[in-house]
Amino acid sequence: DAIPSADQIRITTSLKSQRGSVWTKNKSIFEYWEVEVTFRVTGRGRIGADGLAIWFTEEQGLEGPVFGAADKWNGVGIFFDSFDNDGKKNNPGVIVVGNNGKLLYDHQNDGSTQALASCQRDFRNKPYPVRVKITYYQKTLTVLINNGFTPDKEDYEFCAKVEEMVLPSHGYFGISAATGGLADDHDVLSFLTFQLTEPGKEVPTPDAEIPQKDKEKYQEEFEHFQQELDKKKEEFQKEHPDVQGQPGKLFEQLFTDDLFETVSDRELRQIFEGQNRIHLEIKQLNRQLDMILDEQRKYVSAVTDEIAKRGAGFPGQQGQVTQQGTETLVKTQEEVIRQISEMRNSMADTLRLITGVQHPGSAAGVYETTQHFNDIKEHLHVVKRDIEHLVQRNTASSEKPKCPDLPPFPSCLSTVHFFIFVVVQTVLFIGYIMYRTQQEAAAKKFF
Repeated sequence: DAIPSADQIRITTSLKSQRGSVWTKNKSIFEYWEVEVTFRVTGRGRIGADGLAIWFTEEQGLEGPVFGAADKWNGVGIFFDSFDNDGKKNNPGVIVVGNNGKLLYDHQNDGSTQALASCQRDFRNKPYPVRVKITYYQKTLTVLINNGFTPDKEDYEFCAKVEEMVLPSHGYFGISAATGGLADDHDVLSFLTFQLTEPGKEVPTPDAEIPQKDKEKYQEEFEHFQQELDKKKEEFQKEHPDVQGQPGKLFEQLFTDDLFETVSDRELRQIFEGQNRIHLEIKQLNRQLDMILDEQRKYVSAVTDEIAKRGAGFPGQQGQVTQQGTETLVKTQEEVIRQISEMRNSMADTLRLITGVQHPGSAAGVYETTQHFNDIKEHLHVVKRDIEHLVQRNTASSEKPKCPDLPPFPSCLSTVHFFIFVVVQTVLFIGYIMYRTQQEAAAKKFF
């Protein structure tokens, strides 16, 4: 049931009980290899079926019950299963299943009893094509996947890995798909195969890979195909004399819909891009707060050690006053650490909120996000108030003995100025994020 076209192959259409597959005509002679596959799985239903499979087998599995290909294969299949047969709610998922040519695939359990490795990924109805990179090198099979949330082609994440896996030295690459009671469109946009060689090992030249007889055979097939194409062109011109000399109009009618982005696609793309930017910016702010928290802990530890070393050197009343002053300083620093921890937790809650519930037209999500930002601002004001109180306490009376000298630090910037700078910078950054969010929300109303 596969339908080829100029820019993709539709392995199965969104009709019930469809099967389709595409296979290489000749066996691969690569000892180690890597394939990069780009595909789309789209459907109108909340649940799709059955799924898509990428194969490397000793023989071509042209048709069969396993995602449109034959069972009892000798090799490996990477299955993108979109239907939950076993009811464990772990689909859509990616499953790696090996076979020696004797095993029957366990459909009822979604292959979980035979899986060598797996990961749970949703690959249906993504704004960008899903990309998969499968590498077999030195008996290790690795699967990386790009979920289709970003146009970056190299944004892969780890999915599965199988070690000590022995595959046939020569085999066919293929891709298949099938539908059942539910149905999806399974489209393959590209299937690239690469040979991997060990460092220092000579790569065989292309002339050495293809024998001369095969070259002549391929050339004859190409010439025969070219002749058939010319004949069909002549027949088409005879049957449609009105479009002679104007082939562009015919292609314009066929492919106009693919050249323009619909309103819904554009709105969906803008939502994903806006959420991705907010997600990255808040993650960066969260990392900066973690760094500040670590520095504060180091500072408190250094002050405590200095008190322990110099506490015995101050006699009588002077040592008691100094001890009280330093203890107050340590308590204030611990309070700063606590406030920063609360800021960090608030940032994490805001990040989860934006990731989970920010959608166009969701008034509750916007209100809760604003509340989180207000809480963060209150925490920042408390930290600023504590710092100002600490400065006034240290400078209120010149008669009080000064705290012992702190250990030398590499920076000439005082701690108070540093925290004031961080507070101001954080407030400005949060205000910028709120401004950007409001601007994007206002812009989406026009689409």
